[in-house]
Amino acid sequence: MDTREVDGVRAELALFVADVFVALRRKDQRVKSDCYLRGLMLDGRRKSIQAMAGRLPDGNEQNLQQFVNQSTWDPVPVQRRICERMLPLIAPTAWVIDDVSLPKNGRMSVGVAPQYCGALGKRANCQVAVSVHAATDTASCPLQWRLFLPRSWEADDDRRTSTRVPSEVTHREKWRLALDMLDTLAEWDMRPPVVVADAAYGTNAHFRAALTDRGIHYVLSVRADVSAHPLDAEPEAPPRNGPVGCWPPRYRYPAPSVATLAAGLGPKAFTTVTWRQGTRGRLKSRFAAMRVRPAGKAVERPIKAAASSGQGWWDGVLPDCWLLVEWPEHAEAPSDYWLSSLSADTPITELVRLAKVRWRIEHDYRELKHGLGLDHFEGRSWPGWHHHVTLVTAAQAFLTEQRLTPKVPGPASLSTRPSTPSKTS
Repeated sequence: MDTREVDGVRAELALFVADVFVALRRKDQRVKSDCYLRGLMLDGRRKSIQAMAGRLPDGNEQNLQQFVNQSTWDPVPVQRRICERMLPLIAPTAWVIDDVSLPKNGRMSVGVAPQYCGALGKRANCQVAVSVHAATDTASCPLQWRLFLPRSWEADDDRRTSTRVPSEVTHREKWRLALDMLDTLAEWDMRPPVVVADAAYGTNAHFRAALTDRGIHYVLSVRADVSAHPLDAEPEAPPRNGPVGCWPPRYRYPAPSVATLAAGLGPKAFTTVTWRQGTRGRLKSRFAAMRVRPAGKAVERPIKAAASSGQGWWDGVLPDCWLLVEWPEHAEAPSDYWLSSLSADTPITELVRLAKVRWRIEHDYRELKHGLGLDHFEGRSWPGWHHHVTLVTAAQAFLTEQRLTPKVPGPASLSTRPSTPSKTS
């Protein structure tokens, strides 16, 4: 947005800030929030604090630095209020889980380490953040963020102290961070219609099982080597050796990969499905869907554990779910695979639509990074990073509201109004 456009929405932005940042009891902090959001939305190649302060008529670099990097305001109530405004507005068809890498120089920025960096397509020095987004084909917004803390940071007291990492924060795998965010949102009475994620999450059987345990349906991309039995495969009881003990039934043959199952369908089993209108016309491809029983020790372990703890007898039959396969028209073999826990009567068009909604998050990341400076933050601390990410999310939420309903205020909320003044500086 240019200066004229930002000035044109100053009144709406003031109302937005007054509502979303209501938990910040000090007026000067809400004023700084308004200023920072305008800096993020204003055109400019860099969105560092120094650069934004130089472009804003009321920009004060020292004040903004203190507000983001040193102040102790709690970003969680702000994040919750953003969710309360955005979920009814977007009415998401799915929540999408993904992660984004932020290249960094040096080793003192919180969470930085040599790791795979998607932004560069190789292993590089970067931060990685896991996020949950509410999404449709026409709108989306981040709901939660978690900064991934590499294992090398766990015992590095010097860096943890320097960057003010809380003592209770330890290394957690990205899929566990995703579950943590879903649990936080559930505590706020917010539940996804369905969860969508790429193969880095979907291939993990523990992640799929955790979603099932939470009663959350999913459509998750998986690698071609994930194993699954056909729906009609039946386990058989092994012969008893002696009079004592009885082993549960087992599948006689190893489970094939989903790629093998898909190849066995043949081209005639695939049908053309259109899932949305793109900039160059309708997006369509060929798909097939079949019921399968995902296999492997990671799938069986929690079922056996439940049976051994007295929660029933396991008859050896693995739970079934959908396998969705895409085979583009001119490709020699199928290209993509998804597993879904949606009911057996779900139309293939619905499976495809949900599987493909993940594209919207790439749009989110482009706007957040290139338009709103998600990766331009030059601070190094844990609190500073979370303050910046919360402010960037607020800026994107405000712009989304302007695009969807420019004249409609957000619903009232009491959840973020603290009963006692918060400790801020």
